[in-house]
Parts: sequence; structure tokens; C-alpha cells
Amino acid sequence: MNQVTATGQTVDQAIESALKELNTTKDLVDVKIIDEGKKGVFGIFGSRPAIVKVIMKIDPVEEAKQFLKDVCKQMDVDVTIVAEQEGKRVFFSLSGEKIGNIIGKRGKTLNALQALTQIVLNRHSNQFLVAILDAENYRKRREESLIQLANNLAQKVVRERKQVSLEPMPSYERKIIHSALANDDRVTTYSVGTDPNRHLVIAPK
Repeated sequence: MNQVTATGQTVDQAIESALKELNTTKDLVDVKIIDEGKKGVFGIFGSRPAIVKVIMKIDPVEEAKQFLKDVCKQMDVDVTIVAEQEGKRVFFSLSGEKIGNIIGKRGKTLNALQALTQIVLNRHSNQFLVAILDAENYRKRREESLIQLANNLAQKVVRERKQVSLEPMPSYERKIIHSALANDDRVTTYSVGTDPNRHLVIAPK
């Protein structure tokens, strides 16, 4: 039950009654006053009770967690999800068996699931939130792999004096490579193309 209509001699009493029924507090609900009521003559004759509708607010983070659980269940993957919010960023850490099915080849499934989770996360949020999904610390391992790849390719570019084009990858992965080579005065990096085929180029200076 996420909403209830309650009555009381006053609006405040009606709200209090609804909060007790929902077992929640006022900061977690939205209140709609249907009828403010009427005291009547001597507080008895012609009186009318106040009527309110109290609706539980939707927690965008909890809704996103439930979305992830439902999707993982459909994929036959039993997961544990831990959500932590830091400002406008919400981190979802997934762990469990068959987690590779959630990650997919080079993180493509994880990236797609992250994009969908962000849509769900912002459906009922009063500010724009950024969803970041990780599964069994895949993001950290991927970052280390990309930094190593960047350094290896930079060496190749310097040695052969020829530019190298990488495979298409999401913007945050391209940013990792840009950052890894930002202080290398022998090469330059830039992105070309449009998503989902936008890719990074490492070229000699």
C-alpha cells in the first residue's frame, strides 16, 4: 500500500491517521487535502470531517534498485545490489554468480543496463542523477586495462610515426585514455565519428 485516504476532525488529525496506517513519517509523503472539513455549530451540528489523501513519495534510488533486480532476475542472474549516493552520482555495485552475463563482452551489457537504470533513476527524481553501475569491480579492472592499452599504443605510434584508431567505446572510456596520455608530449589524442561508432585516435605530434 503506497497511498491512503483518511479522515479526522481536522486536517492535521486526518494526516496523522494516514501516517499511522502507512507506518511512515510526513517527510516521506505527499499530502493532498480533499476536504478541509467544517466544525459546525457548537462543534457538533453541521460538522464535516476533514479528508486527505496521503501518498508515499517514490524513492528514485530504491526504484532503480528494484529495476535492476527485476532485469537480473529475467536474465537468471541472482545478484546482491548495494547503492550509494554521492551528490548527484548514484553508484550501484552488483555481485553474485553468473555476473559475467551482466557485464557482457567488453562491458557492453553493463553499459546498456547503466543507461536504462539512469532513465529509471530520473523518472521520479527532483534533480538530475547520474547512475554508475559496476559488477564485481569490473570498472576498475577495465580502467587499468585501458591505461595499459593507451601506454602500449602510444609507444607504437611514436615508434612507427603512424596514428592508431581504437575500436568504438563509450565516452567515459575514451576519457580514461585521453587522461592517461594527456601529459605525453609525444602524442595527441582526439575522438572522431558519432555514437555508437565514435572512437579515439592516437597520433604522433
